[in-house]
Amino acid sequence: MRVPLDFLWLMVLAAACPTPTLGQDAAFAVGPGSPLAPSAASIPDFSGIWGHPSVPGFEPPASGPGPVVNKSRLLEGPQRGVSNPDEMVGDYTSPILKAQAAEAVKRFGEIELSGAAAATPSNQCWPQPVPYIFQYNVGIQILQQPHQITILYNYDHEVRHARMNQGHPVQAIPSWYGDSVAHYEGGTLVIDTVGIKADRPFAIVDAFGTPYSSALHVVERYSLLEYEDAKDALSRNAKENFDLNEVSALPVYVDPNYRGKHLQLQLTVEDEGVFTGPWSATITYRRGFNWRGSEEWPEVVCAENIHEYYALKDSQVPQAAKPDF
Repeated sequence: MRVPLDFLWLMVLAAACPTPTLGQDAAFAVGPGSPLAPSAASIPDFSGIWGHPSVPGFEPPASGPGPVVNKSRLLEGPQRGVSNPDEMVGDYTSPILKAQAAEAVKRFGEIELSGAAAATPSNQCWPQPVPYIFQYNVGIQILQQPHQITILYNYDHEVRHARMNQGHPVQAIPSWYGDSVAHYEGGTLVIDTVGIKADRPFAIVDAFGTPYSSALHVVERYSLLEYEDAKDALSRNAKENFDLNEVSALPVYVDPNYRGKHLQLQLTVEDEGVFTGPWSATITYRRGFNWRGSEEWPEVVCAENIHEYYALKDSQVPQAAKPDF
């Protein structure tokens, strides 16, 4: 079975600011004394490791436009019918794609079908843009401070920051992860991101090579759910995504029988240069633990080398039995 480079890491150690929409408020500001500012008691606690060992990762929404999905499905085995992790062949006929974007997804899929792994930020060790970064990290941590939110991603030490209770600048300077601002709406953490650098290699939003433009705008909504409230999303995840939890050596595992609170990310994506309209998806996390069974945060480094950590051996590359000089 061919394993694309995007998924090798999963087995390690096992430019203009768009017009505010989707709830974005360019002038948003909530001071400590504002009636909109939540009390400390009402702020949810998102601490700890959260895991989502599923690929490609996005859970289709219960209704409405959703992300591009994989046309290549597993034809046999216990996960028959789910996304084939060996071939990221996006459905370029998706109604969310404009013509140029559909052609890019089609070309990407043709590379995958040829037996090669198409280049992506993760397999080329480049920073992962939002929302691509949500798919290619099986573990996250959210650090909550009064002045900012910090999100740690397990792959290659990537970190995002979101300023609390502030607005975007009139002209956000494009950056790898964009300009992110955050606030609480009751028990929900809302993060709004614009200014994601589009003039860069591997400017894609998902595992299927879907491109984005400088108009990309992403809204994240994080909330804690009881298991009964998370079951529908978990079911959609199981039908769409390949479960790595029991077949690979992972930096972050989850207990499939976990029945405690789940962390759900609801994301909404819009980009008038690429998509016909906004689309949404979810990622539903369970409590995670590392290969030692503890909540110690794992480190995963993206580096070019011949050692296959997931197989505990070196790749077969040409070697000289003796010097040729």
